[in-house]
Amino acid sequence: MEVKKTDKANLEKKRGMFLQLGYVIVLGLVLLAFEWGTRPGKIDSLGELADMDIEEEIIPITRPKNEPPPPPPPVQTTDVINIVDDDVEIEDELILDDTETDQDEAIEINELEEEEEEIVEQEVFFVVEDMPLFQGKNKDAFRIYIQKNLKYPVIAQENGVSGKVFVQFDISPKGSVTNIVVVRGVDPSLDKEAVRVVKSSPKWTPGKQRGRPVNVRFTFPIVFQLQ
Repeated sequence: MEVKKTDKANLEKKRGMFLQLGYVIVLGLVLLAFEWGTRPGKIDSLGELADMDIEEEIIPITRPKNEPPPPPPPVQTTDVINIVDDDVEIEDELILDDTETDQDEAIEINELEEEEEEIVEQEVFFVVEDMPLFQGKNKDAFRIYIQKNLKYPVIAQENGVSGKVFVQFDISPKGSVTNIVVVRGVDPSLDKEAVRVVKSSPKWTPGKQRGRPVNVRFTFPIVFQLQ
């Protein structure tokens, strides 16, 4: 079948041009719609409102002034003046007695001297010019006394306990044995017996330093040995 239309009347050849023209028209309408909806009415009024809001929100910065505190008010003192007549007789009199002050001073001096003597007596020496003597003899005599008077505890014998107990004691200026302490012990029963035998010691001849009796300290070993 032959086509009767001529080339001039054939619209298929102009189809592409009509399609592009339609795209251009549609795009123009879309752009016009966007421009029509976003256009503001009054720009100047909105700018003024924005400036007014910003100015209202600005808060001025205030800095505290470092001023010194005010001085305290002065203290008001009131002097009370008692007016006394000249004719009034004063019965109270201050009487000073020289004898009372002398007695007080003498008592204080005596107390100080006694305190000094007590302090000197409390001082302990380990070595002095004249060492203490036990019954007129040296420490060997005291060792013999310990051996004779020492009683071996029965409990220690049954348990087979033996050893050497070191006892520390002082010979006072009066010759008595004081301040007995176990420096190194072995067994409670042996320690107790060592303290007992030292405490039972008769008086010594006190030691002297520069001709004056003083405290002298000894550390004495007591041997407990099973036979």
